[in-house]
Amino acid sequence: MALITQRPKGTNDVVPSQAYKWHTVEKLAAETAEQYGFKEIRVPTFEDTGLFVRSVGETTDVVQKEMYSVTAAGDAKFTLRPEGTAGTMRAMLENGIMNEGFPQKAYYILSCFRHEKPQAGRLREFHQFGCEMVGTASPRADAEVISLAKSVLDRVGLKNIQLNINSIGCPTCRAEYHKALKDYFSARQNELCDTCKDRLEKNPMRILDCKSPVCQSIAKDAPVILDYLCGDCKEHFEQLKKNLSVMGIEFEINPKIVRGLDYYTRTVFEFITTDIGAQGTVCGGGRYDGLIEQLGGQKTPALGFGMGLERLILTMEKQSCDFMEPKTCDLYIASMGDTAADKAMAITMELRDEGYFVEYDLVGRGIKPQMKYADKIGAKFVLVLGDNEIGTGKAKLKNMASGEQTDIVLDGSFMETFSNALVAEMFKELDGELSALTGRKE
Repeated sequence: MALITQRPKGTNDVVPSQAYKWHTVEKLAAETAEQYGFKEIRVPTFEDTGLFVRSVGETTDVVQKEMYSVTAAGDAKFTLRPEGTAGTMRAMLENGIMNEGFPQKAYYILSCFRHEKPQAGRLREFHQFGCEMVGTASPRADAEVISLAKSVLDRVGLKNIQLNINSIGCPTCRAEYHKALKDYFSARQNELCDTCKDRLEKNPMRILDCKSPVCQSIAKDAPVILDYLCGDCKEHFEQLKKNLSVMGIEFEINPKIVRGLDYYTRTVFEFITTDIGAQGTVCGGGRYDGLIEQLGGQKTPALGFGMGLERLILTMEKQSCDFMEPKTCDLYIASMGDTAADKAMAITMELRDEGYFVEYDLVGRGIKPQMKYADKIGAKFVLVLGDNEIGTGKAKLKNMASGEQTDIVLDGSFMETFSNALVAEMFKELDGELSALTGRKE
C-alpha cells in the first residue's frame, strides 16, 4: 500500500523506539545548564522576518538562501526561526528580563528551520540546545560559556572533540580587516560565485564562510583577522586563552572561524568532531555584544552557543555512547473472562496511582497471545487472572527474566508483595551490573 503523503524532505520522525536517545541528551543538557545557573526560556516558532534580517545579517546564507518565510491574510511577513539567539534576545527585551540584574542566563531546546541541502547531521528542520548569557563583557564569561558547552559534551560521553577558538574583533578593528579582505578578493573577483561578488562590497568576511569549493579555495590564503585586532580585542582574546588554561580546557586557535551569522563579535568558537563526516561542528557560538542594541535595547554585551541535537546524537551513536534505558513495563496483567478483565483493570489503576508502569489486555487476546505480547514489550512481571484466581483471591506473579513464580494475594498485601518482588529484581540487576564491572564471579 502506497502512502498518500510522506514526511517533507529534510525532516525526520523521532519514533518511540528512538525517543529515549533524545530524552538522554535533553535531560543531561538541561541539568548541566541549570548547574551553571541558566534557566529555561521558550519562544515562538516564528518571528517577524525583520528580526532575523537585522540580527543574522542580510548578506548571510541563512537570510539570502535558507529562511522559510510565510504570510497570512492581513499579517506582516513572518519567518520560521533559523536559529535561537535572536528570538531569545527579543523575548528578554520585550519581557523586561534584562531589568532584573546581570548577568541574565537562559537556555532553550527548540526546533529551527533552514532550507538547505539535507545530508548527514544537516536537516531542514533541526533541533538546538542553546545557552545565552547577557550583561557581562568579561572574558571570564566567555570561558564560562565554553566550559558549559564542554560539560554537556563530556556528560553525554563524547570523545575526541576539539575546541577551536578565534576572535573576529569589534567593529573598529574589523573595518581595517574588511579593507584587507576587499583588496585580496578583488584581485580574483571574477572567480567568485555570484553571491560572494555581492558580499565583496557589503561584507567580505562572509566570503570566508561560503560553501562554494571555488570560493573556499580562494579564501584559503586570505588575510587573517588576528593580525588586525585592536588593542582591546587582542587583550580580551589573550585573557580568554588564559582563563581556558586555568579551567584545564584544551583548545586550538583557528583564525578561519567566522561563524555564519553577522551578529558575532570578538570571541567565536566551535567544538568539532571528525566522526560524522564533513558536517563536523557539534556546537558553535561566541560573543554578540552589538545584537541587543540592534534590536532596540541599550548597548549590552552578550554571548552564547547553539548545539545541534541531531549532530550530537549522531556523534554519540558513532562513538557508542551510553543512552538512558527506555522505561519498560513493570507488570502485565493477563486475564481470561470479563470478571478477570475487570479485576485486571482495577489492579492496574491502583498500581498506576502508586507510580508503577502497568499494562493489561485491551485487544481481547487469548492467554497465550497475551503472554507473547508481555514478553514483546519487556514486562518484568506477569500476573495471570482467571475465574480460579478471582475465586480464591490468590494468583501467581511470574518473573519474566528468571521464570520464578510467587504466590500473591490479590487484596490486602498485594501491593506490598508486588513492590518487594520488583525491588528484589532491581537489586539483582544492579548486582549483575556490578559483577560485570568488577569481574567478580559468583
